[in-house]
Amino acid sequence: MWVSGISNRRSKAALTAAAMLLAAVASANAQGFPYDQEMLLEVKPLPGSRRVPMMEVHSDGRATVDMWCHSAAAQITITGSEVKFEFVSANPENCTPERIELDQKMAKELLEVTQWRRNNDTVEFIGPTTFRFRISTH
Repeated sequence: MWVSGISNRRSKAALTAAAMLLAAVASANAQGFPYDQEMLLEVKPLPGSRRVPMMEVHSDGRATVDMWCHSAAAQITITGSEVKFEFVSANPENCTPERIELDQKMAKELLEVTQWRRNNDTVEFIGPTTFRFRISTH
């Protein structure tokens, strides 16, 4: 009897822990995608600049992605925790070769993103490279 009492207490503790974990995950997903809000990539600006990449996604999937130099129009499809980026166009700008290369790398990596998650004011786009954006509060 004594052994089964310990076993029951451990089982109840494990079930309680599992329920708390599921509630935390559900709470994070319940926040939903931050449509119509600017999100800034959590990186330091390049030397001599204050610009950091940012994006804004509208509820119809249209998005503006401002990279290191170019601004691009994109279509973003979000289904549950899945996400797919498709670039529609980019505005040509007078960029340094370094910034053009960084934009091309970022665009390629965003195309490889397959998942997203939100934790309070942070949104992560997850693929081979994870992008962490902070929702702007201004």
